[in-house]
Amino acid sequence: MNWFKKFMMGRYGGDQLSVVLILLSAILTLTADFAKVPLLALIGYVPLGIALFRMLSKNTSKRGMENYKFAIFISPVYSWFHKTGERLGNVKTHRYFTCPNCKQSLRVPRGKGKITITCPKCKTEFKGQS
Repeated sequence: MNWFKKFMMGRYGGDQLSVVLILLSAILTLTADFAKVPLLALIGYVPLGIALFRMLSKNTSKRGMENYKFAIFISPVYSWFHKTGERLGNVKTHRYFTCPNCKQSLRVPRGKGKITITCPKCKTEFKGQS
């Protein structure tokens, strides 16, 4: 195990982009196996090779910048999943409305009947059934 520590010394290692590339490779390979398309299996090894290259690279600043750009690119997807998961967790206790004026998402408690909702952003008032 000591030889592996010495080998990885100064190398970049794994990050978010590498994990996504490995998952993409696994998905492509499994799809090729089920669909019986050997070319797709061959294409599935390309992301795996890129991920290994990135993990073993000694140019850590360049790999860090690649991961940073990937994180900026993928952050809207992460935030959508986070927001959707949060809404699903609150479905029994809260109801969500969208402001008709500024499109702000508003959360109100369930079970209050007909209520007047005031948007905190633009101060527009509208009625809703909680």
